[in-house]
Amino acid sequence: MARSICLGVSSLIEEVEANKMSDRNESRDLDLGQYQAYLLLLARACMPRWLRVKITAADLVQETLLKAEKGKSQFRGSPEQVKAWLRSILGNTIVDQVRKYRGAMRDARREQSIHQAIDESSVRIEAWLEAKQSTPSKRLMRQERFSQLAQALRELPEDQREALELHYFRGLKVKQVAEQMGRTRASVAGLVRRGLADLRANMDDSTLDMNG
Repeated sequence: MARSICLGVSSLIEEVEANKMSDRNESRDLDLGQYQAYLLLLARACMPRWLRVKITAADLVQETLLKAEKGKSQFRGSPEQVKAWLRSILGNTIVDQVRKYRGAMRDARREQSIHQAIDESSVRIEAWLEAKQSTPSKRLMRQERFSQLAQALRELPEDQREALELHYFRGLKVKQVAEQMGRTRASVAGLVRRGLADLRANMDDSTLDMNG
């Protein structure tokens, strides 16, 4: 009986150690670079407009990924949990830059609003990229779709890109976008309309869900 118990305990210990080793290997194999386009879309949509003259969205993403690389050995989770973790790091990175350039004291409400904006924008972007095709063979990999969207947006004129990001990714009404961009509602409506048409053409994809 005692021998059976010892064997059972030994097997359990071996299983726990094997799981730990598997987790360590999974962390080492985690390719954070595949989330670069995803983070870039979020950074551009959610960083304060005034901050863009101080630091680029690409710089924010690079800093986010560097922080994540340092901590990924301690991270365990599914792809969706990885994205949530990266969004949190991105939010903290934006907050740090705001405090750096504005010299502001810590503001919990402002920090929460930035993190909330990032999470909500992520939901909207994913909805945009929801494939309409019925078969998996006709759908692009999700991360590939993020990259495709990021590239297509880069090809747009800056004002069109900003109008689309604020309206669709941030969920702002045309009136609110006009106020942020210092333009008339008619002007912004035109930017959104032309930008949307050009974006679809750039992506060669009429299946994007542009409702909203």
